[in-house]
Amino acid sequence: MSEAETTTGIAAVAEAARAARGLPPVHLWNPAHCGDIDIVIRADGLWMHEGSPIGRAELVRLFSTVLRLDPDGYHLVTPVEKLKIRVEDLPFRAVAMRREGDDLVFTTDVGDEVRAEPDNAITVETDAVTGEPAPRVHVRRGLEARIVRTVFYDLVEMAQERDGRLAVFSGGVWFPLGPPGAGLS
Repeated sequence: MSEAETTTGIAAVAEAARAARGLPPVHLWNPAHCGDIDIVIRADGLWMHEGSPIGRAELVRLFSTVLRLDPDGYHLVTPVEKLKIRVEDLPFRAVAMRREGDDLVFTTDVGDEVRAEPDNAITVETDAVTGEPAPRVHVRRGLEARIVRTVFYDLVEMAQERDGRLAVFSGGVWFPLGPPGAGLS
């Protein structure tokens, strides 16, 4: 057996991600669950391995391409391994946004670009106690990005009143930015 065939764990995940061109079809892979791996994606977007930050952006990007959300949580998936990781909030953060015509295009902290549309919806939950908004945008296959505060402020600035709510238009639909009446004074 070659060294590549015996590689497991974090090295195998990195190798599988490198071998894929574009986004690998993780939704089609059904490997055996191999256990948990000590990787945490913190709420601030920092990826940690065994308590230390993963300092190489290229490696974080590679891991992000083999990330999958299953009913029992988040996993890094290759054709032969499935390793559960921990995510404190959402796996990605939408750190930039631009307009392209009538559409809003978000860029995540791992380099994905996503156009807000019905399949990649913007949703905003509001904390019942504090009233704080928690905006997010769908990225791919159930994976979402937390919209960072500065980008959310930009959304609010461009919002229009629609059915008693502030909302933004993209991908042919209106996305409300909060509950009825919020921000309308």
